[in-house]
Amino acid sequence: MSDIYALISQMQRSEFYPHPVTENIELIQTHASYVLLTGDYAYKLKKQVNLGFLDYSTLTKRKHFLEAEIRLNREITPELYLAVIPITYNQQKFTLNGQGEAVEYALKMRQFPQENLFVNLLEVGKLSVDQLSELGKIVAQFHQAAETNDYISSFGTVPKIRAAFDENYQQTQQYIGRVQTKEQLEATQAYTDQFFAERESLFQARIEAKKIKECHGDLHLKNICLWQNKIQLFDRIEFNEYFRFVDVIYDVAFTMMDLDARGKQDFANAFLNSYLEHTGDWAGLPLLPLYLSRQAYVRAKVNSFLLDDPEIEEAVKQEASKTAQNYYYQAWRYTQNKPGSLILMSGLSGSGKSTVGKAIARQQSGIQIRSDAVRKHLAGISHGGPRSERIYSLEMTQKTYERLIKLGIMLAQEGFTVILDAKYDRLGDRTQAILQAQAHNIPLKIFYCTAPLSVLRDRLNQRRGDISDATADLIASQQLNTEAFTESEKAYLTTVDTSQRNWQEQLALVI
Repeated sequence: MSDIYALISQMQRSEFYPHPVTENIELIQTHASYVLLTGDYAYKLKKQVNLGFLDYSTLTKRKHFLEAEIRLNREITPELYLAVIPITYNQQKFTLNGQGEAVEYALKMRQFPQENLFVNLLEVGKLSVDQLSELGKIVAQFHQAAETNDYISSFGTVPKIRAAFDENYQQTQQYIGRVQTKEQLEATQAYTDQFFAERESLFQARIEAKKIKECHGDLHLKNICLWQNKIQLFDRIEFNEYFRFVDVIYDVAFTMMDLDARGKQDFANAFLNSYLEHTGDWAGLPLLPLYLSRQAYVRAKVNSFLLDDPEIEEAVKQEASKTAQNYYYQAWRYTQNKPGSLILMSGLSGSGKSTVGKAIARQQSGIQIRSDAVRKHLAGISHGGPRSERIYSLEMTQKTYERLIKLGIMLAQEGFTVILDAKYDRLGDRTQAILQAQAHNIPLKIFYCTAPLSVLRDRLNQRRGDISDATADLIASQQLNTEAFTESEKAYLTTVDTSQRNWQEQLALVI
């Protein structure tokens, strides 16, 4: 260990590097790595540790995992990851990329401003909800291109998934009474034990749907940045296949959990609904609470490990202790059952259905399912694909509404607030939704959005980049085909005039 201290000390001096560096080279430590920020470049070294879930205990292993890290991350952020460089030692001096036998290895990366990390942008109020929607699209594209095969899919079985959960609980037993209670740990574990025992068919369905992929594995806000005017994902897990060969919802849950921990539930909701709209993977949502709990528990565990690291300063340990306590509580909170509900949006194209539905989703952490997205996923058309008349046939419209209500009932039964965002202009479609909600004892509301016809036309004429294909010339036919609400339906109905400036205030009173 004295050798690594001496190496890090030299790496904090400008003469160690063959290129210009900043006046003060910053050292960042995690539980498993040292990172030195030199200005234009960052250098990452693995710590000589074996934490069970990762093993960097030998030089051979550290080299292997650095090479795996650069290979995996070049697939998603090629501009950041440059080379694995040997470090030699001769005459009381360490040399970067010197002659002779390597005594250590460093991963060289392009350095970006630390203020551009999503976690730092969020802290200073420079991260927008629109950027989280864009992140949802980017993660969706990453997952859709990610590799899967029979070997990767084998990691989606209950025994393999459960092993990582059980390891987490075993490794944190020593922190009972320090940063979490015995009762909290047992309650969290009881939930996951029951989930694995009762939902095996769900995991099998995910395997068959090819949703177990080579994912990121650690997709929290410190591993996402804004660089070169693009949102970049980096620091993909290389050290453990169990953490990387996972359900795509596992990755989604990590980002959501991190936003939730920082009090940004609306950002988490924007990210989730954007991701779902681009992938159509609403069927994966029953797994979300399980993985949200797991990701919070992992962050709790990692912060707990800092408490026993002799290299970590006491002030940092005190902060880590508070952070761990919060994450353990968050992991438990995700396991608590909550009632689901169903909301139908209704109105002509341009009436603001999706805008109101989005507002409800952000306030209620709800799942907004747009008929336009469902229709295109059923037809195998991409989110930004061209309009196709064939997908607007009566048969496809019927399939779309059938899929909407099937998803809505399924997710409401799982405890989600579900916003079915469609015209719902036909009495038959509304009646079917009401009957299904009643049969499953699910609370239901209908929000009918309206605005003057001139406003509808202006909105549709100005619409750009939206998944909807509706145009202003459809309004007249939609009016003719709309069937009025019956007296029995009015018990569920709230009308929202979206041309009024205070429509959001009115909405807040009824949701």
